[in-house]
Amino acid sequence: MRLIQIKFISSTSHKGEGCLCYHLKIYGKKKLISTDYKLNANEWNQQQQSIIFGKCLSRERLVYLVSLQKKIEEDLALFRNLINSELCSKSTKEHVSFNQFCGNLIYSLKSNGKIRTAETYETAINSFKRFFGEIEDISLSSINQNLMSKYEMYLLNNGICLNSVSFYMRNLRAIYNRAVEQGLTVQNLPFKYVYTGISKTKKRAISLEFFRKIKNFDSKSDYNMEFAKDIFMFSFYTRGMSFVDIAFLKKENLQNGILSYKRRKTGQQLCIKWEKQMQEIIDKYDNSNNLYLLPIIQRPDKNNWTQYKSAEHLVNNKLKIIGKELGLQSPLTTYVARHSWASIARSKNIPISVISEAMGHDSEATTRIYLATMDTSAVDNANKLIIKLL
Repeated sequence: MRLIQIKFISSTSHKGEGCLCYHLKIYGKKKLISTDYKLNANEWNQQQQSIIFGKCLSRERLVYLVSLQKKIEEDLALFRNLINSELCSKSTKEHVSFNQFCGNLIYSLKSNGKIRTAETYETAINSFKRFFGEIEDISLSSINQNLMSKYEMYLLNNGICLNSVSFYMRNLRAIYNRAVEQGLTVQNLPFKYVYTGISKTKKRAISLEFFRKIKNFDSKSDYNMEFAKDIFMFSFYTRGMSFVDIAFLKKENLQNGILSYKRRKTGQQLCIKWEKQMQEIIDKYDNSNNLYLLPIIQRPDKNNWTQYKSAEHLVNNKLKIIGKELGLQSPLTTYVARHSWASIARSKNIPISVISEAMGHDSEATTRIYLATMDTSAVDNANKLIIKLL
């Protein structure tokens, strides 16, 4: 939920031109602030809340848009501080909304350049929101040990592994502690009895030889099994992309031979050179009327997350059957492809730094600098080498 939203208002006298205005919302109260910031309709991205810098801009127009962007950032910083002050001055702590506080926190972090932290928090927040979904919102004061224990059970019952449970809990705890520091709620140790440690991950990698067996496994008589096998191979071809990221890939993520996406678990942006093996899988399925790259989320009248979970369950069930048919001792799931890519890459003497970059495993402190300076050809070449091994 955005506490501050910028909207483009079209002019009635000048076609295509308009101005920006701010919509502020706090504790249910709305305030509209007009500006004289003039833009053309095609120069504003409403979803991203940012100016669009076209490719064929004149120098004069570019300078104007850059200065306007700076003004907007200054305004947002001012509004953010005002909202923070209002939140802190609110005497009745029970009325502080979790969604409103989180929205304000994320906005503050992004405005201060802490993009990775903001995106990591958003991942945990979105998971927590799915847990209390029908309620829509809760107060900060209602976050207690009982609620977090129920949330932990919800995650485990939905097949979330312990390390992922810990990831969500540690980030929610950090968010909660920020609210405590601001005096918006009292510290009642809601995370005291939930899992926040790091468990040793069971090895799930399979050999290159076994990968070839999976690739050549005859499953054409069973559409769902063939689809499961293709998803597994697509994950491997895309450097171990997780199923949730595959499910939510849109066609617009593939541009000029580069597949770019943001990891849902960490918020990290990754770019993958498009290879013919990936295209061969896409070409197998009639998905022309769908926004998504693969036919996993297909029905606009149904909840996207429900469709994703249903497909994940089906794909993993079919993969387990394939694994048993081929004599694999441990369960074959989409996650095995991710572990195996890293294991095979290491066995081919690909540097750990390249593997870490390929899979999005960089440390939080260096991620932004590292991504901005690294030559991605090393990662692309590594992936091409591994795909050719099959």
